[in-house]
Amino acid sequence: MRFTRVTLFFIAFIITLGFYQLARHFLAEVEPQTFQATEEVLVDTANILAEMVEKDVRENKFRTGELRDAFEGAHGRVLQARIYRFTKRGVGIQAYVTDAKGVVIFDSDGGRREGENYMKWPDVSLTLSGRYGARSSRDDEGNWRSSVFYVGAPIGDAARPDGVLTVYKPQADVLPLVHERRKIIYFACSLIGGGILFLIGAVFLWLFHPIGKITDYARAIERGERPPKPRIGIGREVNTLAHALDSMRDALEGRRYAERYIQTLTHEMKSPLAAIRGAAELLDEEMPVEVRKRFLENIRAETARSERLINRLLELSAIEGRTSLEKPVEVDFHAIVARAMDQARPLAEVAGVRLEPEEGAQEVVVRGDEFILRAAVTNLLENAIDFSPAGGVVGIGFSQGEGKVVLEIRDQGPGVPEYARERIFDRFYSLRHHAAKRKGTGLGLTLVREAAELHGGSITLEPAEGGGTVARLVLGCGVEG
Repeated sequence: MRFTRVTLFFIAFIITLGFYQLARHFLAEVEPQTFQATEEVLVDTANILAEMVEKDVRENKFRTGELRDAFEGAHGRVLQARIYRFTKRGVGIQAYVTDAKGVVIFDSDGGRREGENYMKWPDVSLTLSGRYGARSSRDDEGNWRSSVFYVGAPIGDAARPDGVLTVYKPQADVLPLVHERRKIIYFACSLIGGGILFLIGAVFLWLFHPIGKITDYARAIERGERPPKPRIGIGREVNTLAHALDSMRDALEGRRYAERYIQTLTHEMKSPLAAIRGAAELLDEEMPVEVRKRFLENIRAETARSERLINRLLELSAIEGRTSLEKPVEVDFHAIVARAMDQARPLAEVAGVRLEPEEGAQEVVVRGDEFILRAAVTNLLENAIDFSPAGGVVGIGFSQGEGKVVLEIRDQGPGVPEYARERIFDRFYSLRHHAAKRKGTGLGLTLVREAAELHGGSITLEPAEGGGTVARLVLGCGVEG
């Protein structure tokens, strides 16, 4: 799992780095490409204007007024030219004309360059020498935004020009286009790269979040818990894995369950069977009637013990292998407790213990399995009776709220010793009964705990005020009325 996460991290890192380098490349090319396109347009414009003034310059009839009026009119126009996301609102091209010696004879920018010798500038000197002349210069050396593109075109014969017509355009006019194209590149790279990273994250969650749930599920099983099979979505692979793991768990638990119960039953039945066999063999001998009665009573007691052990094992085996209730239905828990009391009343009469339910108890509806709930309540009642002294009272009470139902059964016995509190719910762990002076099967409270967990609840044994023990069965499947 860790290796896979590291691999996905490096994949995401490589993709991010790749898109970063791609974006850098595109961004680095935006400005040069835009400037190249602008220069190409300026070349066309310069040559067209040079052709228009060629005759006048050659015949020394060049009239600056008409050309100046044309530029002033063009610059006075208000444009609404939508170029990408940039709106061009005015003409940005200017021009100046020099004679064959490089002296400026016309400047559309208010005539401020007229009379100056421009042979020092490449656009003029190179064009007059028969080559392509262009330059980019700053009007203010301290401000890079003041750069201006200059492109010269020969007037007349390109080999021996009569002069030069240079068109120029501020770089700032095209910077908005550069910025817009950069925004588009940023957006596109971010969108595509973010989409790929999102898909990688989605695949990671789709595959490995369910695997994490399955891992937690397996660890819970390893700890001896009884978790339900996790909900892991619709992925075919992970669902197949979850079903296989669940089936394997059922198979292994079934095998271990059968082995454990066979071993347990064999071990626990040895003692009563040996006692019954010994008593039966002694009955063949001549003995006093009182001794014979005692041996017969031992046979009856060990037979009852064996029967009780087998019944408990059958009840426990019916619920211990389950992870959840198969078909829970709404049942009256008060009626279940009443039937369990009827079943336990003969045992209470023999022990001289009185069952005392609270008065005025109403219908208590829960969602669950009636058989399992009655087995759990019966075991709690029998446990309370076994540990109560003769003449004692076993109290039964209900409470309900916030979707939970609580059954409290209080006895007047000696209570649970401190050393036994952590083990009292363990399988086959039992204390000696108060009245019978013998140990129980050690399965009753285990069965109650299993039943409580299946119903989303819990079972606790706590010391009662004034002595005795309170068994508190909480069911987390109550139905609010």
